[in-house]
Amino acid sequence: MNFNIRIFLFFVLISLNQNKLSAQHLPEILSDKKVMSENYLPDFSYAGYHNGEKEIPLVTDKIVMATDFGVVADDGLDDTKNLQKAIASVQETTGSVVLQLPAGRIILSDIIYLERSHFVLRGAGSGKSGTEIYFPRPLMYTKDPEDLKELRAYLLKFNKRQREKENNIDLPFSQYAWSGGFIWTRVPGVRVKSYLKEYEQPYTVLATVNNGKKGTLHVEAGNTNKLKAGDVVLLQLFNKDGEKGQIISDLYQDTNVKTGSHHWMFPDLPLVNQQLTIHSINDNTVTFKSPLTIDIKESYKAQLVAWEHLEEVGIEHLKLTFPASPRVAHHVEPGNNGIYLTRVFNSWVRDVVIENADSGVLTEEISNVTIKDITTQGTNHAHYTVAMAGVHNVLAENIKVFNKAVHPLSFNTFSTKNVYLDCEVFVDPILDQHSGANHQNLFDKISVHLTPEKDSRSAPLFAGGGASYWKPSHGAFSTFWNIKVTILGGLDSVEPVLLNGMKDGPLARVVGVHGNHPLKVTYGPDAYLEMINQEIKKVPSLYRYQMEQRLVNK
Repeated sequence: MNFNIRIFLFFVLISLNQNKLSAQHLPEILSDKKVMSENYLPDFSYAGYHNGEKEIPLVTDKIVMATDFGVVADDGLDDTKNLQKAIASVQETTGSVVLQLPAGRIILSDIIYLERSHFVLRGAGSGKSGTEIYFPRPLMYTKDPEDLKELRAYLLKFNKRQREKENNIDLPFSQYAWSGGFIWTRVPGVRVKSYLKEYEQPYTVLATVNNGKKGTLHVEAGNTNKLKAGDVVLLQLFNKDGEKGQIISDLYQDTNVKTGSHHWMFPDLPLVNQQLTIHSINDNTVTFKSPLTIDIKESYKAQLVAWEHLEEVGIEHLKLTFPASPRVAHHVEPGNNGIYLTRVFNSWVRDVVIENADSGVLTEEISNVTIKDITTQGTNHAHYTVAMAGVHNVLAENIKVFNKAVHPLSFNTFSTKNVYLDCEVFVDPILDQHSGANHQNLFDKISVHLTPEKDSRSAPLFAGGGASYWKPSHGAFSTFWNIKVTILGGLDSVEPVLLNGMKDGPLARVVGVHGNHPLKVTYGPDAYLEMINQEIKKVPSLYRYQMEQRLVNK
């Protein structure tokens, strides 16, 4: 039987299976009671701006023109100081404010901090007739940010270096490898991320939490006098019990995975964080607007603490451009970083094209944010494109990756309940889960284009980065839904292409991986695999399906 006939018969078989699926209406993990009871599937529908329940607004309340402060496009002069003046002028203004940038190229050589709520930085569009911000030199040539002082101390204390003997590289990590950006949201004076015990400050504890159940909206708290409906608080869960702590067992569901030392070395730092809005309080029962990721037990010393943040901050309709530059090595990037989101809630980034960045959009300590319609491109080899680190309920939608990146789409340390939706990676795709107790994140309706290795006919699509002290690559119930794989080479054989790479990610849900060629999927401990080589036509997006179900039943 020749190759073409075999391929034809394969796709006939797939078609028959899909017709069978049509009769079933839904994948078994959504429809079969026994399968559902044995294979927990998180509700991911709470990700995004206002838990995905509101559209990103078009803010028109008050518009301030950057040109009124001397920002002039296309004159070849640096616009940094004038743009900083424009932002300072609206800092104390009441109500919602839009700072409108002119069409054309403006030049920035220093960090622009966005430090107030209800503020939109808006360009004239991301296309040819829109606003382009050009950054002639990287962050390493700016003054060291005070916000990264702790990170600098951490890198020095632990002698963090990139060592590649085969390339004669032994260089210190850059503070900008995963932090910082030229457009930077922050609450001044508030810590970006915990690294060292000596920098610890006491939390403003609002209430202790006695218990709660995974997937529900309720907890039983101690004294609730300091809480009120509408507050945004931070739920913290700790591991006070060392290497054998129960919270480690819960995160990885007692599977046979090796856990790194950072899970127990820092008992005063929370191992699980969730930013939550209080819906109501009834005696000692606190109800939130989004669900818990794991059960809460007494030994976790759970507590609700104050969380300082900005709200309703938008960055939109821009192109960010960096010069083409050679790559030195991983983790020593000079800081061609576009946007750095920290401490924002119910906010957004949309319609942004980013060219030649080391990292396009970096995140830390944010929640309920939508990052939408982002294109990354250029000749530079990036570290990240749009990355999620230490964040909760973030939706990254329609991210197009045309450039080479070490981690094209990545869930990093402490990330929970986040979603990549309708994204497409055209070069060396990797769906990365980057260790550090990240759990219950969703890759939803993702398209990738890959060329398998010739000898093994395989590709590491599912990969887990991160340091060994934060392994395994992810916690339980991380999910891949309706992943479309376009194979660019190796179509001369009917043998399936193996998609592998993840060995230590427990209890993943991998449903609907399909493409233009037979595929085989291997995944780490106790993964749930369904509809491999079948497109999920009835529920193309799990996020949107769960959103519809939730809102109908609300």
